[in-house]
This record gives sequence, C-alpha cells and structure tokens, in this order.
Amino acid sequence: MSRIGKLPVKIPSGVTVTIQDYAVSVKSGSAELTRQLNPEMKVSVKDGAVIVERPSESKLHRSLHGLTRTLVWNMIEGVSKGYEKQLELVGVGYRAARQGDALVVSVGYSHPVRYPVPKGITIDVPEPTRINIKGASKEVVGQVAAEVRKIRPPEPYKGKGILYRGERVRRKAGKTGKTATGATK
Repeated sequence: MSRIGKLPVKIPSGVTVTIQDYAVSVKSGSAELTRQLNPEMKVSVKDGAVIVERPSESKLHRSLHGLTRTLVWNMIEGVSKGYEKQLELVGVGYRAARQGDALVVSVGYSHPVRYPVPKGITIDVPEPTRINIKGASKEVVGQVAAEVRKIRPPEPYKGKGILYRGERVRRKAGKTGKTATGATK
C-alpha cells in the first residue's frame, strides 16, 4: 500500500466535496476548485473523509494512488486555508506596485513590466520590495509566483533579482582583472 495514498483526507467543516464521474469539486465559501482525476482511481466520500483506492498493485496504479490523494488534499487545503507565496525584490531601484488588475514591476529594464493578475489570484504589495501572491489553487499560486520571478530571475554575481522569500542566492566570484606584474613587458 502507498503510505500517502492509504491515508483518508478529512473534510473540515464548511467544505463540501462532490464527486461526479472522474471529476472532484471542492467548495467552501467563495472558493471552488474542480479537477479531473485519473479514471482508474476510485475516489469516494465516507464518514466525513475522502478515500482513494487503487484497482491493482501495478507500478502505474501505485504511483497514481499517492498522487490522487495528494491532489484531493491540496484542493481541500486550498479552499479552507488557501496558499501563499512571498517574493522579494533585491536591487537598487527595484520596486513593485499594484495598478488596477495588473502588477507593475520596475526591475532595471528601460520600462516597467506589467503582469496581468489571473482570475482567482490575489496579489498584494505591502512594501515596494515585497509581493504576496495568494489563492486557493496550489498549482496556480506556484505558477504565478514562477512567472513573476521569471521577469528578473536572481543572478549569482550581485545577487539582484526577484527571489522567493528566504531564498539564498549562491554567489559566484567575478572577474579578477589584470595584475600589475602581467602588464609589464
């Protein structure tokens, strides 16, 4: 048995889980997530918990067992608590601002970069050098954070760029330059 897949996913109060064919819908208040699952996995709701079962012990079914359970757990966790990624801008003059339905980032280019905020995602800028990305879907929050970070990824020589909060950039030594002894001839 899969150690992860065999664990039931408890459904917190205020969260409803609906299973139709191979689609799982999780709803709580204003957030709702729907996902198509693999048709070979059997997903059911029993006694206030979601249970995932697999048809056989084949390698494919064993790998899908844990994956399916984790996807359902992430959906329930997302609609009940939500997910958040924090980014920080490191560099002289680097700043971010929220303008309407877009995030505007100035990170050393000749122009500010506008990033349109996707539906279901909330982007806050509490300080000019910090960006908070929140949402119900773990997958979408991570994708948006990666796309914003891709605007100016951290570089190893000066350590400037858009970093995940708490991320350490491994620094490299720069050029050593010419020495005085090698220049004379």
